[in-house]
Amino acid sequence: MNASTFAEVPSPASPPVAPASLQARCADLRAALARDILGQERLLDRMVVALLSGGHMLLEGLPGLAKTTAVKALARAVQGSFRRVQFTPDLLPGDLTGGDVFLPAEGCSRFVEGPLFHDIVLADEINRAPAKVQSALLEAMQERQVTVGGHTRPLPPMFLVLATQNPLEQSGTYPLPEAQLDRFLLHVVIDYPSAEHERGVLDRHLALAGDDAPAAHAGPLLDAGAVLLARRQVRRVHVAGVLRAGIVELVRSTRELRAVDPELAGVVDAGASPRATLSLAHAAQALAWLRGRDYVIPDDVIELAPDVLRHRIVLNPRAGLQGVDADALVRRLVERIEFE
Repeated sequence: MNASTFAEVPSPASPPVAPASLQARCADLRAALARDILGQERLLDRMVVALLSGGHMLLEGLPGLAKTTAVKALARAVQGSFRRVQFTPDLLPGDLTGGDVFLPAEGCSRFVEGPLFHDIVLADEINRAPAKVQSALLEAMQERQVTVGGHTRPLPPMFLVLATQNPLEQSGTYPLPEAQLDRFLLHVVIDYPSAEHERGVLDRHLALAGDDAPAAHAGPLLDAGAVLLARRQVRRVHVAGVLRAGIVELVRSTRELRAVDPELAGVVDAGASPRATLSLAHAAQALAWLRGRDYVIPDDVIELAPDVLRHRIVLNPRAGLQGVDADALVRRLVERIEFE
């Protein structure tokens, strides 16, 4: 296990910002996202949590549920470089990392940076790329660096991967390896919006072509320095001892089902790794800080547990026969844990 999954945050060059002021700016960012994206409140919360934690996020949902639109809205709200990469079966590792390009006029080669050298990277339909591409992405996500031609180059301090995948269309896709899934802080499953929100989306879309078209998007609300400072402040959010014990017990229970819930014994091939313990604690810190607190409460842990754990639990065919999926398993385990 390597704790570098979460960004090491250098001291920002900009003047210090009071925590309350920075919290207010992040709350404004969250509100701005809600104005752009209707009916996906949980998704927007998780995106900001990922940004504040420095952890990557996998978005899973059917086409047309605003996955890509939401990521682009976040990139607009944060002043930093952004690149969208459409993953396809013929994608090559160099298409992500960049590579050496020979310059005839200069008689030498020069390294040209690929899309990974941006602050926010959207990996669209990530499961459509083959293993070599996933391997290159794995190094970037875990080590926050890329190695090309024997030279290792660091990625930007704010580096964040937001990946999407379609749960239904599996033709031409490659299952993501468990080692790579474990590098995602959150795996968020997106559902259809309510009828009210869907009507709001329709009204807004039709208004774009009319005289009552909404104003242009506001400029960036945070810069890279503010994001890095916010990450430092998030790490100082207090996690009480009883909550720490509850987080460890919850994660370990996914690996010890026979002792915790005999009815579920045998439905899991592999439980969540210790990295999940770190992920759940850091995500809970970010959610608490975003909501104006300097301490984590049990509800923060309980709310985020499915998104942190669902992609880290490997179920076997027996789970399907018993009608148990990862979310149902996590819910049953959470009910057995005392967080206070």
